[in-house]
Amino acid sequence: MAELSPAAVEVFLSEADDTPIVMLNLINFKPDDGRERYRQYHKMAKPILARFGAQILFGGDGLPLLTAGPAAGWDAAVLVQYPNRSAFKNMVADPGYQEAFKVGISAIADIVLQPMKHMHGLI
Repeated sequence: MAELSPAAVEVFLSEADDTPIVMLNLINFKPDDGRERYRQYHKMAKPILARFGAQILFGGDGLPLLTAGPAAGWDAAVLVQYPNRSAFKNMVADPGYQEAFKVGISAIADIVLQPMKHMHGLI
């Protein structure tokens, strides 16, 4: 079940808001038509993302894991870049996005949302 942690969101939004944030979405779809409903969600969400200056950097289907251990893997991963934390906050509060999110949540069995910021010296 996809559910935001209010405490984690509060900490995330309280930090400096002056750099882009990339949101890593690791997704497992519900059986049957979850993947198709997720595509429908993205069709609805894309113009809303654009209004808030966000863009999808990557979206891909998961392949079998190459590492050993207890990790089970994910059906898909999506990277979405937001210009700042406020853009994410405002988008999530947008009534149009909330309608699209209902479709998205109906498609998802499990999700991890991991905000990331640029790692200096890596690229």
